[in-house]
Amino acid sequence: MIRAAIVGTGIYVPGDPIDNETLKRLAGIDFDSSRHEEKLGIKSRHIARLTGIDETTADFAEKAARAALADAGVDPMDVGLWIVATDTPEFISPATAILVQGRLQGGQTEAKSFDVGASCASFVEALDAAARHLMTDPAIRHAVVVGVYNMPAYIREGDVFGWSIFADGAGAVVLERRTTGDSGYVDGTFVTDGTQWNFVGVYAGGTRQPVTHDRLDRGDYGLQLLQKLPGDRNIRLWPPLVHRLLEKAGVRQADIAHYIFTQINRSVIEEVMGILREPLEKTTMVMDRFGYTGSGCVPMALHDARSSGRVKNGDLVVLVASGAGLAVGASLVRL
Repeated sequence: MIRAAIVGTGIYVPGDPIDNETLKRLAGIDFDSSRHEEKLGIKSRHIARLTGIDETTADFAEKAARAALADAGVDPMDVGLWIVATDTPEFISPATAILVQGRLQGGQTEAKSFDVGASCASFVEALDAAARHLMTDPAIRHAVVVGVYNMPAYIREGDVFGWSIFADGAGAVVLERRTTGDSGYVDGTFVTDGTQWNFVGVYAGGTRQPVTHDRLDRGDYGLQLLQKLPGDRNIRLWPPLVHRLLEKAGVRQADIAHYIFTQINRSVIEEVMGILREPLEKTTMVMDRFGYTGSGCVPMALHDARSSGRVKNGDLVVLVASGAGLAVGASLVRL
């Protein structure tokens, strides 16, 4: 059986960590740090824009991809598929994945390169797409999938919600086409509800709302929270999605070694693990160090779990991600 196995992981964050008190000073905002840390679990983060670092999405993605390739021991020239998963791309066009391919392969190759934009669910969507490419196309031996986030580039001055939660970062995985062994991508399950598009997003800059002087003067740009997000949405969505994924894959819950969820709210993850009747030791949370890195947070947490030894080769791992719009996805992989 042909499989797409994860053979390397890597992460990148710009600059030194910024704790909550330093963030208040740099961004000129105020919020309850104690409640923030207790409920969301966010204690520090990395933000290029606030620290004078001249790096953006493509830089984060490139450096995470290089780290993952080094971890895998794979030459960039052996990569036949590059996917960047993000809703904060370097440009509207061309795709960020094309830029990453150019930086790592140095010019024209026969590789395929494209972006996946499914809000903060982009990485699990891209992982599913990459795995299926590898399993069906013998010409592709290695793929690189990068989940990357640069939402602070879109946060407006004085936006307490935006500055206190969102951060910069990228996580990458290298996939290898294999014809032997058990390691590899098992399956994925997804949910979409496009009627929920008008909760939170970056609405200016596309064809419906081009950026104009009038729009900028009104402050009608950047990250916008149009409606309050339901606080229990992920609690309602994630457990059934996990159960559906395991049923689809024919895997018992008792065989799952680890779970990784979107890293936006520690208390939500704790409640979901309780609903699943799983101990907290079987999940990884990195929002305390990295804040919320959207499309980057799931691969960043996977790298942390893998490099720390909390997950090891042969383990079955469930990856769950939620994105605005609404897009939610769950993937099952055997490391």
